[in-house]
Amino acid sequence: MLTKKQYDLLLFLEKRLKDTGVSPSYDEMKEALDLKSKSGIHRLITGLEERGFIRRLPHRARAVEVLRVPENQDQLDAPLRSDSSKVHDLQEMRNQVGGIDGNKRANTDILPDSEAVQLALVGKIAAGTPIAALQDDSNHVDVPASLLGLGNHYALEVEGDSMIEAGINDGDTVIIQRCNTAENGAIIVALVDQEEATLKKLRRKGGSIALEPANPAYETRILPPDRVKIQGRLVGLIRKY
Repeated sequence: MLTKKQYDLLLFLEKRLKDTGVSPSYDEMKEALDLKSKSGIHRLITGLEERGFIRRLPHRARAVEVLRVPENQDQLDAPLRSDSSKVHDLQEMRNQVGGIDGNKRANTDILPDSEAVQLALVGKIAAGTPIAALQDDSNHVDVPASLLGLGNHYALEVEGDSMIEAGINDGDTVIIQRCNTAENGAIIVALVDQEEATLKKLRRKGGSIALEPANPAYETRILPPDRVKIQGRLVGLIRKY
């Protein structure tokens, strides 16, 4: 899922690259989206890259490549800026989406930045002593759309402190994107021996899988691949004070 701001930035990048072949500056992006600071552009760029819509090109300042754009534009009615020229430019960019090659399109919902999505809270996940995996989808939690990317997601309540140095505390709610594989260094939900769930950092070491804590008080568990099933990767966190 993309927020309106992410989508509008994606279209702005696509149009500028198509017209000039050169990526716009962060100041130009900030002006186009009517943002007050470039830090907002940094967050939007990072979000688009994590969701696989753009790629930052190495060894070239600000250079990005648009990989795909979403098909679903129905909910996007707000202009980039209030003046008529910006309204016209945004509408033109949206109209051009239909002309992009199909292999760049993604069947993605686009949600307003403030809209919440209801996810199943399927149980507790151990960040410490392993606990039994729970599969209870009767409870739900409202999650900001901006935390979600492509694919299916669910939420888990963290129990334990083994990931505290990764900023994950006991009692936090983590947002998990369903997947069965992940890159080295990703924080994953690992199901061990089909009966215990744990939240750990993934490391592959030769023919083994290491589940690393982020707390020196806990030891890394090294297991054969047939004992570990990846059930998702961490994409967000909600904390109540």
